[in-house]
Amino acid sequence: MKVILSGGGTGGHIYPALTIADQIKAIRPEAEIIFVGTRQGLEKDIIPRYGYELEFIDVAGFKRSLSLDTLRSCMKLLRGLKDAYSLLGKLKPDLVIGTGGYVCGPIVFLAALKGIPACIQEQNAMPGVTNKILARYVKKVFLGYSEAEKYFGGSAKKIFTGNPIRSEIMQKKRKDAIAELGLDPNKKTILVSGGSRGARSINNAMQYVERELSGRAEVQVLHATGEANYEYYMSEMKKDGPLEANIIIKPYLHNMPVALAAADLAVFRAGAIGLAELAAKGVPAVLVPYPYATANHQEFNAKAVEAAGAARVILDKELTGENLLEEIEKLLINDNQLQAMKKAAKSLGRPEAAAEIAQQALNLVRK
Repeated sequence: MKVILSGGGTGGHIYPALTIADQIKAIRPEAEIIFVGTRQGLEKDIIPRYGYELEFIDVAGFKRSLSLDTLRSCMKLLRGLKDAYSLLGKLKPDLVIGTGGYVCGPIVFLAALKGIPACIQEQNAMPGVTNKILARYVKKVFLGYSEAEKYFGGSAKKIFTGNPIRSEIMQKKRKDAIAELGLDPNKKTILVSGGSRGARSINNAMQYVERELSGRAEVQVLHATGEANYEYYMSEMKKDGPLEANIIIKPYLHNMPVALAAADLAVFRAGAIGLAELAAKGVPAVLVPYPYATANHQEFNAKAVEAAGAARVILDKELTGENLLEEIEKLLINDNQLQAMKKAAKSLGRPEAAAEIAQQALNLVRK
């Protein structure tokens, strides 16, 4: 059996594809899995590290305004369709799965037209343009959020599975994670992350929050600023003197599964996979959606989690240190509220999502 997986540009499309690939291998160890991406996306660096074969096509995303770049993208789309057609002829896959991003458009579209079983996985509550188009041609659409279903046309079967998360997310227990990170088991832990590159607005607000929480006996903060922001952040924090030991600031958290296991509350952006991991671990959150995400999808994600009772949302344009601290303190002093949010988060969690997607996709193949 040969399976093509395609999704790229950002980690939000790549890591779900990798997680699904691992589950396919768990179900069908003999399956040959090939990824399709571009030489410009992060997949060129990430996929080989996981031991999977990677093929390239030449395609680019479209800007949402008419320009010379739009014409160039049209030309690249035609090249991408030609590359994808050649790849399908060479590889002869039994199944094609797209996880979003413009790179998966040509390969999934042509596979569907050729009668090869094809499906897509949509991470966000507001779907991307590529997946909305592909949904009209594929057999199945796997939804990270049930709210996304209304945006999809076509006759494809829409299946709410939740978003695929790494298996290691569920393996760590709080006691072990606290010990591994050198934290105090008697304090509530606030985990702060703006994603792999950090978030300037969250960092700016956290300067005030961390000065106010420094030395507090009941709480500790584990904050990843993003590597590019770390030196500046630390220089700003030092202007008012050193912080107490309950405030831990790192450029990057290399073992997020451990950090999530230790967390009692999170301050996060609202990327789909980060939210899925928070939910799977039952971590309540204060969410600050990235305002420039395509089609504002992070705000849709955040509002869906808030509606379920698992988060509070502060829009990026409204974020200040004062209102972030106010939200944090309200939750820290109201343990009943925090526990209710934890329960709501767990109800959203779908740790089995990757296995369900893999099996549902494999069910399309008659061999």
